[in-house]
Amino acid sequence: MKLLAFDTSTEVMSIAVAHDGEVWQHTGAGGAQASSTLIPAIQSLMAQAGLRLEQLDAIAFGRGPGSFTGLRTACSVAQGLAFGASAKLMSRSGALSEVKVLPIDTLLALAEEARYLHGATRVRALLDARMDEMYLADYEFESNLWRPDGDFSLIRPETLRARAGWALAGNVFAAYGARLPQGMPRRQALPTATAMLRLAPGLIAAGRAVRADQALPLYIRDKVAKTTDERAAERAALSPTI
Repeated sequence: MKLLAFDTSTEVMSIAVAHDGEVWQHTGAGGAQASSTLIPAIQSLMAQAGLRLEQLDAIAFGRGPGSFTGLRTACSVAQGLAFGASAKLMSRSGALSEVKVLPIDTLLALAEEARYLHGATRVRALLDARMDEMYLADYEFESNLWRPDGDFSLIRPETLRARAGWALAGNVFAAYGARLPQGMPRRQALPTATAMLRLAPGLIAAGRAVRADQALPLYIRDKVAKTTDERAAERAALSPTI
């Protein structure tokens, strides 16, 4: 498949292009900084791969959770590129044709990267959500497929419970390592574009690719700013251990 994938949900921007069994990669500063560098980096990588946008089978992006600015950037760029590529296809053929967009959960991509790098098949995927919180999702790899075990959560580090036979994976260990369960394997990992490329064929086959106007970011935290009283109330009533 001819695929473009990118993720700007964390401090690292990750881009990858797959074409004829080869993969081209690029990394840079993510989050808010990606807004000015993502499109030029994509154009450069596509040129290296010898691909035009209208030749792609799909454009995959990390839909979240993660950096609010990074998620908005990734989604808007994916939509804009897909709209532009689809317009070129229609102008050339005169028929209704479009390049689809594939939103991929960032925590799923993180779990896949932990499997690829470390062999982890039961993963508690964790991303730093700032504000003394983490995004969490559990995934189990069976029969060459990832299966979610529960829904996404936004938790404080000390509320995470240990699960025998599972590994912690993510980018939270430097900030919250002392507050996390002891005795569980810890695997440093990020949601990378290459992980998304590995996931994309199965997700496309499952019908997860959508029209550009249907692609949306996934926000877990619906309120960025909290008052001092709200923070005090949260500390006084920590959520149950997850």
